Amino acid sequence: MSTTPDLLQYRRGLHDLGSGCFAWLLPDGSWGWSNSGLITGSGTSLMVDTLFDLALTGEMLEGIRPVTDRHPLQTLVNTHSDGDHVFGNQLLAERDVEIIASRATAELITQDQVEALASVRRRSGPLGEFTRHAFGPFVFDGIVATGPDRTFTGQETLDVGGREVRLIQVGPARTPGDTLVHVPDARLLYAGDILFIGGTPVVWAGPTSRWIAACDLILDMDVVTIVPGHGPATDKSGVGPVRDYLQFVLDEATKRYEDGLDVEEAVASIDLGRFAGLPEHGRLAQNVLNVYQELDPAVPRPSRYDVLGRIAALEGFGTGEESR
Repeated sequence: MSTTPDLLQYRRGLHDLGSGCFAWLLPDGSWGWSNSGLITGSGTSLMVDTLFDLALTGEMLEGIRPVTDRHPLQTLVNTHSDGDHVFGNQLLAERDVEIIASRATAELITQDQVEALASVRRRSGPLGEFTRHAFGPFVFDGIVATGPDRTFTGQETLDVGGREVRLIQVGPARTPGDTLVHVPDARLLYAGDILFIGGTPVVWAGPTSRWIAACDLILDMDVVTIVPGHGPATDKSGVGPVRDYLQFVLDEATKRYEDGLDVEEAVASIDLGRFAGLPEHGRLAQNVLNVYQELDPAVPRPSRYDVLGRIAALEGFGTGEESR
């Protein structure tokens, strides 16, 4: 049976979570610095997510060799479509590892996604400045978008060397196809980006209420250890703050919509209170916009990169006030 990890041990690399389950963590958990997982069974193993570029994924594959030499890697599950969880997929495909993801996730893993992220760093103004700051450490050259070999909707049960692993689609929530990866006999969950520990969540798809429901589902599950998409491993105590932030934004944005404020006015008027100290606070721009779009489908839907420009402005980029 797994035990709750020491929450102070947030270091880069491989972490043994007990019961044949592992996490590969990348501090500090901000933009692009995501986590991966490894589940072993008899003579085989399953990886949960790759990383943001080929070098990071290659480093991870080398770092987990003491495990995968004994339990050859045969399956990869992508929890969602964001690049920091899928851009290393091609290295797994080259090893004939079967890739599995929800159907909604598969539809968004495209070469356009890679090229757009690479090009946005070359832009001028606050957006380019912000994306070079956030994504500067990562190398997108040579990445070939590699989607799944097999898709599912709803739920799927996998046999990993005689061990049951459950895939539970909770998206659309943060993204259209979010998936939880549950290892029942270890009482362990890989949550993907349904959980940001120590950072600000960002709702790209929504509705926010479905993300809150996904948090409630986790709280009802028989799990002891949880590996988030970003941040240190946690237990159920890490779920509450994420849920509370999302509920706070949903409530505050709804009030302002009902009072007739537009999105920009709503964002400017919200005092984050106890959430103000979270890194990436500028993600409020997208989170409020998402609530407004749920309440009124006629609210414009700017591109993700236009939204990143708004986040950059909230965090002081282009004004000389940003923190480095």
